[in-house]
Amino acid sequence: MGTSAHEMNSSTFQVSEFILLGFPGIHEFQHWISLPMALLYFVALGANLLILITIYCEASLHQPMYQFLGNLAIVDIGLATTSMPKMLAILWFDAKTISLPECFAQIYAIHAFMGMESGIFLCMAIDRYVAICYPLQYPSIVTEAFVIKATLSMLLRNGLLAIPVPVLAAQRQYCSRNEIDHCLCSNLGVISLACDDITVNRFYQLALAWLMTGSDMILVCASYALIIRSVLRLNSTEAISKALSTCSSHLILIMFYYTAIVILSVTHLAGKRVPLIPVLLNVLHIVIPPSLNPMVYALRTQELKVGFRKLFGLGEYVSRK
Repeated sequence: MGTSAHEMNSSTFQVSEFILLGFPGIHEFQHWISLPMALLYFVALGANLLILITIYCEASLHQPMYQFLGNLAIVDIGLATTSMPKMLAILWFDAKTISLPECFAQIYAIHAFMGMESGIFLCMAIDRYVAICYPLQYPSIVTEAFVIKATLSMLLRNGLLAIPVPVLAAQRQYCSRNEIDHCLCSNLGVISLACDDITVNRFYQLALAWLMTGSDMILVCASYALIIRSVLRLNSTEAISKALSTCSSHLILIMFYYTAIVILSVTHLAGKRVPLIPVLLNVLHIVIPPSLNPMVYALRTQELKVGFRKLFGLGEYVSRK
């Protein structure tokens, strides 16, 4: 009898929506943050679309390295669009409510896209490893079929492994609080409102982080360790410089991406004392990479610069030069 009464009370008070309060501790003037956030979002959309169009239109860019870059641009657009429109709606229009299905869908999309970004970084690291360490075998190893298989494996891995995160969150009972001190539906922020045990949720979140991002980071570091060892064996300083320049852009983005993850993990432990820091870093880690990735590649990759000029009708200028 007591059990049935408890279940009735839980179902009676089950919340139907969450309220995203925004950035904790600065609710009064958080709307000012929307200006740089909006700028980063529009830069991310414009720059990644420009890279996609350039790679599609320029035949010389139909190579594995640029095909992976195109995949990264698609993932960046998806990652930014998953969170930024709702975030700007909160900051501009005070649209703080979000239904449970929408919240769980956002949780899934963020985990899937972030996992895909890490996976594509791994694919690009393997591509550079083969290109530098086995240049003669590169055309026969990194083929179009390899790119397709690698891309599909990343889609399936991250798409499937991210499914239990929102499913487990949806199985919890939310019977009292429904206010989340965040700009988006983070899994840990949502399940912290649950009235029942969330041990399984926390365990899977940790396991997923190590299984996807952790393993990718280890393999990427191993790839670049082998690349550096191979490059240092070259006798020519010019050959060393040329080899390193082919992967410098990728290395910059990888270092930023995984360093940000490590910092975010460490600062999350201090979230109870200064809750703004992990929330702000979480948001920046979703917003900055999609806008930073295309900018770094555009500024440091000569082939992309030539493709941009041809796309904007400056092909004659390029050929004369």
